[in-house]
Amino acid sequence: MTWGGPGRDAAAPGRTATAPTAVVTPAPRTDAAPEHGRQARPAARVVPRIVALLTFAAFAVAFAQTVKIFLGTAAGQRFDELALRGSEHGSGTLWQVAEPVLDVVSVAFIVVAVVVVLVIAALRRAWGLGLQVAVLVAGANITTQILKRDLLERAQLDVLTQRPGNSLPSGHTTVAASVAIALLLVVPRRMRPYVALLGAAWTAATGVSTLVGQWHRPSDVLAALLVVGAWTGLVVAFTPRSAVDRTVGGSISTTAGVVVLGLGAFVGGGFTALTLGLGVTVPGLEADDVVAYAASVAAVVGLTCLLFLVALLLRQEAARRTH
Repeated sequence: MTWGGPGRDAAAPGRTATAPTAVVTPAPRTDAAPEHGRQARPAARVVPRIVALLTFAAFAVAFAQTVKIFLGTAAGQRFDELALRGSEHGSGTLWQVAEPVLDVVSVAFIVVAVVVVLVIAALRRAWGLGLQVAVLVAGANITTQILKRDLLERAQLDVLTQRPGNSLPSGHTTVAASVAIALLLVVPRRMRPYVALLGAAWTAATGVSTLVGQWHRPSDVLAALLVVGAWTGLVVAFTPRSAVDRTVGGSISTTAGVVVLGLGAFVGGGFTALTLGLGVTVPGLEADDVVAYAASVAAVVGLTCLLFLVALLLRQEAARRTH
């Protein structure tokens, strides 16, 4: 009996049986592996880059208007001075909380923070992302120092002042905001909403603490947030390939973070408008000092939430995979 039928190649006298040879045609590769066998990342999407550039422009324009109003007009200077005077109320008690917050910010802190974000980028093998966050921190803080020390001046408009020189933008607020957003940019996708919330809380606490200690006027803190916002939009517009997420997900946590930050921005802005509306007696912003102080705190909190809301949305969209 012969198994396999007549198609089987049996050995015959004077003939050597030869095993059939299978011809394998390799399938075309649709996703060639790059060096070290890692999957290639697609480039960042175009639309979020354009939105980021528009964000940069919006924050830059807002900064220019802040400078124009609070350094160049009597009404703006008067409001700043009223808020500065209002911060004296209860400052003894509040300073016990504010001082430790401000003590964290230093040159050594900036160095350590930058090293930490660069290490995170290195562990993720995202070298371009590491450069991106380094540019953000360095650019925002250098910009603040140059503007405050060399370029901006407080106009002499016969407004009584406790501190005649310029102190805009706030260096402490710039450090806190830039470091927090750098960490937001460098961590994995699922962690970003949590970093955004914690970073916003710490940045707002730092900004308000400078008001409590009479270190800065309200416009100084707002201007610092706008500087960081402009740099955030600029660096996200040039998101490198290494910053594109390898995985998807985190949509629920992102939505929750957006809702919380959005509410913070809305409540802060709304409270600012409400307190100013109740406290203003003439168009020249002749507000009571406590009202001006309360409005300033609300404005700092609201703008901080808006900054981190925008940063979170820009980062998530620019880094989102297209497939």
